[in-house]
Amino acid sequence: MAEQQDESERTEDPTERKLEEALKRGDVVKSQEVSTWFVLTAATLIVLVFGGTMGSALSTDFAGLFANLGTIPMDGYALKELFITVTLTGVAALGLPFLALVLAAIAGNAIQHRMVFSADPVTPKLSKISPIAGFKRLFSVQSLVNFAKGIAKLVIVSGVMFAIAWPERDRLDGLVTLDPAALMETIRILSIKLLAGVVAIMAILAALDYAWQRHSWLKRQRMSLKELKDEFKQTEGDPHVRAKIRQVRAERSRKRMMAEVPDATVVITNPTHYAVALKYETGMPAPVCVAKGVDRIALTIREVAEEHGVPVIENPPLARTLHAAIDVDAAIAPEHYKAVAQIIGHVMQARTRGSWRSNRR
Repeated sequence: MAEQQDESERTEDPTERKLEEALKRGDVVKSQEVSTWFVLTAATLIVLVFGGTMGSALSTDFAGLFANLGTIPMDGYALKELFITVTLTGVAALGLPFLALVLAAIAGNAIQHRMVFSADPVTPKLSKISPIAGFKRLFSVQSLVNFAKGIAKLVIVSGVMFAIAWPERDRLDGLVTLDPAALMETIRILSIKLLAGVVAIMAILAALDYAWQRHSWLKRQRMSLKELKDEFKQTEGDPHVRAKIRQVRAERSRKRMMAEVPDATVVITNPTHYAVALKYETGMPAPVCVAKGVDRIALTIREVAEEHGVPVIENPPLARTLHAAIDVDAAIAPEHYKAVAQIIGHVMQARTRGSWRSNRR
């Protein structure tokens, strides 16, 4: 009951991290029918391309052997030499085709998922030897589906092979009367027909099976809302911790900003809702914003400026415009040059006279 409830809670699509972890465990999408199709296709091509050559080579090599079987000595040493000769002849004729079949089998697996080496599938687990777990696997939905697929594949493939072989039934009766060379060629042609038909129908079965296997795999990887939240906390961090980090960073940024206010040339306010501290020195292309803020931060900027003798100018429209237009440590835009230049010029003239008093504009 608990397992069924757990399955019912897995309603969310898996994340990339969940899929990557499944791949590392060796839990991948794998259709045996796709691998079988690759091997059958390779076998068909081998028979089509190399069948005649292999048949001629084998018939030539073994013709003398079969013709002189009665004269070949069968003592220990001669039997050993005969076995070696027959083996080498077979390997020479069938070695390359066999290698092609092995490569096709590897390709059939590699095309379904990237190569992964994991010891998890072969790691001993109690669930693998548990009679109860084995009974559940034996009568699970997946087992029933596999059984149904096996029966359907057997019926379909057998039907296709019967449909191809039945029109050739008259030729099959005469095979025993053919010489070895003609017999090999006839068998090769019939094999190509049968393999081509099986490959064609297996292509459809493999595509359907792969779609089913991928659907089942993605269903197994589904996550519950709790799993999604836990993964989010692991990858992105706890929301409360991240909020605290943002708070600490903002506080540090404000402290650095307030440390720049004493070096500002002027602070433009609105009068307490907005505050923008500008710094300008000879040689600078344009005044730079060293601090800005609204409400409480604006009031703090004004207080720090007054404590350190930085001129505070009240100009509500300009204060609001500058606050919205520029960032801290950025120069003002050209369209604000004239208005800011008038204020900074006024401040510098007052400093030249040796006296400064707060002005309202």
